Amino acid sequence: MIQIETTSHDPFFNQAFEDYVFRNYREDDVLLLWRNRPAVVVGCYQNICREVHMRALLERGIPVVRRMSGGGTVYTDPGGWQFTFIEHSPEQQIEFTQYIGPVVDAVRELGADAGFNGRNDLLIDGKKFSGNAQYRLGDCIVHHGSLLYDTNIERMVASTTVDPYKILSKSIKSVRDRVTNISEHLPRRLSVEEFKSCMVRHLMHGSTDTYTVTPEDDARIRQLAQEKFSAWDAIYGKNPRFNLERTGRFPGGKLTFRMDVQKGIIRSASVWGDFFSTLSAEAITDALTGCRYDRAAVLDTLRKNRIDGAVYQISAADMAALIAD
Repeated sequence: MIQIETTSHDPFFNQAFEDYVFRNYREDDVLLLWRNRPAVVVGCYQNICREVHMRALLERGIPVVRRMSGGGTVYTDPGGWQFTFIEHSPEQQIEFTQYIGPVVDAVRELGADAGFNGRNDLLIDGKKFSGNAQYRLGDCIVHHGSLLYDTNIERMVASTTVDPYKILSKSIKSVRDRVTNISEHLPRRLSVEEFKSCMVRHLMHGSTDTYTVTPEDDARIRQLAQEKFSAWDAIYGKNPRFNLERTGRFPGGKLTFRMDVQKGIIRSASVWGDFFSTLSAEAITDALTGCRYDRAAVLDTLRKNRIDGAVYQISAADMAALIAD
């Protein structure tokens, strides 16, 4: 096994880095270990609009990244580590045990009583500190996971709580009952780099072989990050079809939108309420048809279609925030 390291904290670059190594490096089995700046990483089958609190992410400048595997939503920040095993194997089934065993052993060596829940999570005292996922391409298996070492749990909750009407403090308490940082269970405080060294030793099974990313590799990874992972279509265009209804109360009255969204695009919409407008309901909803389901895009569309100011005491910004919260 060989370790290939990225020093980047850019979540789009790091997803591209994993994909690039997966598709281009065939000489050995590989370990990747990296950290992201604050970001939310969702599974390839997930509907982002149902999984995260988009308004909170926009306000905090936290990006959403869609990975290649299934599984659930993960919040990442510099207090946590992401790891990937890339193995050449003819096996077709999903199998977690052989990859998470070394992770459990490493955490136990550090002094915490880690274990596996039998599905895809690693636990300490019944609380989750690692989620894992897998996918396959050809004869390669990619197994990757997250490690909560010293992650900001409060920010994680604020970023992944969908319903803005939930009381955040209760959400934090609920999550605190279910997740934990590894650092909270160690007999002595370790830096993230000390923790990393222990993990690498176990995950590499004693091997010290490394590969250094070349300038050519780096350029191709950056291009892949831009084209495949940070592009709007790659993130939101892969959302499954869904319907949603949003109601808001404003000084000008009550307003309800119902929309059918396919691949991140509003395909049809209807609106009703006790509001006053110089426009018909159809004029408002026709403007939305074909628009990206994205607050900035909705606001731009409403303004371009002269809807701002056409509804009494309800601005285009009010409507955009209601439609794409």
